[in-house]
Amino acid sequence: MDTVDRLAIIEDIRRVMARYVHHADRHRWHDLAGLFTPDATFTPHRPDGSILLRMEGRDGIEAGVGSSGGPDDILIHHLFSDEIDVESATSARGVWAMEDIVTRQEVPARQEGEPDELAFKGLHGYGHYHGRFVKVDGTWYIAQLEQTRLRLDFTY
Repeated sequence: MDTVDRLAIIEDIRRVMARYVHHADRHRWHDLAGLFTPDATFTPHRPDGSILLRMEGRDGIEAGVGSSGGPDDILIHHLFSDEIDVESATSARGVWAMEDIVTRQEVPARQEGEPDELAFKGLHGYGHYHGRFVKVDGTWYIAQLEQTRLRLDFTY
C-alpha cells in the first residue's frame, strides 16, 4: 500500500469518528449506531478500568447510548490527538484522546441493574477511544469501540 492510499484510509477513519461525535452531540442515536458494523461492540469503562456498560450490535448500541439522557440534555464531545494504524486496505485501529461534557436538564431515574453513577446531573470526563475499523462494501465502519477513562467528574 502506498503512502497516498494509507493517508486516504486515515482520513476516512477520522471522518467516521467525527461523525460519531457529531451524531452523539445532536442526539442522533440511530445515525450513530449506523456507523457500527451489525455485530459491533461498544464498551465504556470506569477510570479504575472496570466495565461500565457493554453494548452489542447496532440495536444495543442505539438503545444503550440513547437511554443515557433526555432530548434537551446538552452533550459535548471532543476528539484530539488521533493515532491510526492501517493494517490493510480493509482494516485499521485507532486511538483518540477525548473529553466529554454532559449537562442534563433532569436527572433520570435509575433503572434496575443500572450502575449508580449513571444517575447524574452533570459529567465532565477525560479519556480515550480505542477503535477497530473495517471496510465493508466500500464503507468504513466501527467494529469495536472501547472508551477508557482517566477521570470522571460528576455533579448530582
